[in-house]
Amino acid sequence: MPSVLLTACTAAGAVQVGLAGVIGDKALLLIGGTVSRTLSVGQRTPEGVRLVAVESGSVTVEVDGERRVLRLGQNAAAATRGPETTVLNADSRGHYVTTGSVNGFPVRFIVDTGASQVSLGAAEAKRLGISLTGGTQGFTQTANGVAPVVSVRLDNVRVGGISMDGVDALVHENDMPVALLGMSFLNRTEMQNEGGRMTLKKRY
Repeated sequence: MPSVLLTACTAAGAVQVGLAGVIGDKALLLIGGTVSRTLSVGQRTPEGVRLVAVESGSVTVEVDGERRVLRLGQNAAAATRGPETTVLNADSRGHYVTTGSVNGFPVRFIVDTGASQVSLGAAEAKRLGISLTGGTQGFTQTANGVAPVVSVRLDNVRVGGISMDGVDALVHENDMPVALLGMSFLNRTEMQNEGGRMTLKKRY
């Protein structure tokens, strides 16, 4: 069977993981392109890659709590142990836009260092099942003037290889074209911005 090579370019100290084949309920993985590992479900390689599930033609692996599905003929990314890090590339307008998640649901973010908190529109918050009951009502200054908001705390926000629990956020009364990745998330990272690439490394 052909192997599929996975290269993690968004995490520090990335490891290469390839799926060489599926043999019954076991998977044959290639680590670093040279080391072969035959794993049963639940087993972990010395490099920290754990086999979670085996299906016909695909497997699920886990590294530091992050899961990836590997299929023959399909590329994916797997992180290694080490600091939680992600790299974002600027678009043609110089904006850093990425797909992350809130409470396990996918969300489209734009990095906004001018936003004090992660910010979501009303429809987005409803889609994510975020309850505004018990939230603190207030107002925030936006490019279009003062807007009413509700302050809430998100259980989890993930961007690339960085996962954070208990992130403060603002839910706007109106809809927003994209969620803002504000300083309530960014302040907990080390940020380096150079040549259209922003590197975020989790501090706490």
